[in-house]
Amino acid sequence: MAKQKEKKLVRTFTVTPRELDMLEALARYHGFSKSATLTNLVKKEFWRVFPQGTEEVPPDPGARITPKESP
Repeated sequence: MAKQKEKKLVRTFTVTPRELDMLEALARYHGFSKSATLTNLVKKEFWRVFPQGTEEVPPDPGARITPKESP
């Protein structure tokens, strides 16, 4: 079964010239667009912070879930 593509929306953001230079350097390094670089960084950080997802963003079907660690 093919996964349906979600419609992507254009967004804007505010950065300093230095932050934009940093983003452009990362995008060049990885061979992505600036938009794809931001998206990949957000996804990576989201799953690091919320390995089991959230109520609004559940894990993808078949995703390997890491168990919660006890404090």
